[in-house]
Amino acid sequence: MSIIKKITALAFIISINLMNVSSAEEIKKIGKFKDWETMVLVDQSGNVCFAQSAPVLQAPKSNPRDARLFVTFRPSENVSNEISITAGYEFNKNNSVTAASGADNFKFDVKSQGFAWIADNKIENNMVDRMKKGSRIMVTGYNEKGSQTIDHYSLLGFTKAYNAAKTACS
Repeated sequence: MSIIKKITALAFIISINLMNVSSAEEIKKIGKFKDWETMVLVDQSGNVCFAQSAPVLQAPKSNPRDARLFVTFRPSENVSNEISITAGYEFNKNNSVTAASGADNFKFDVKSQGFAWIADNKIENNMVDRMKKGSRIMVTGYNEKGSQTIDHYSLLGFTKAYNAAKTACS
C-alpha cells in the first residue's frame, strides 16, 4: 500500500475512531500528550509510527473540517520526520499550503488526495525543531474553489508525542 493511501486510510480511520483497518493492519494508540497523540500502524510491511493533532481553532468557523497535522516515522523505508497535513478537503493546485510558527514559515511542496507534504527533509527537520520550541503553529491552505482556510494547532505535548513515536519505531 502506498504512503498516500496509508495516510488517507489513517485520517479516515482516526476520524471515525476505528481501531482495526483490516486483519492485516492495526492501529495502536501509544499515548495522549496534551493536544497530541501517538499511534502506530502495524502491518506486514513494518510499523508506521506517528504523532498527530487536530486543530484547536479553524477559520472559517462556519466550515468545520476534519483536519490533522502528522509527523511520521517509517523505518522500513528509512523515513523519519515526515510532516504531512490534511485540511479535510482537496487542496487547490494553484495556491501554496504553508505553516507558520513565530517568525518561521514552511511551504508544503506536494499536494495529493487531500494531503500535503514537504519535499525537503532538511526543511522537515527545521519544522520539527520549531514545533518542539513553539506553542502554536498555523497552517494555511486553499480549497479547490480557492477559498482560504486557516487551522491553528497547539504544540502542547508535541515533544512528548514526537519522542514516543520516534521511540516506537526505533
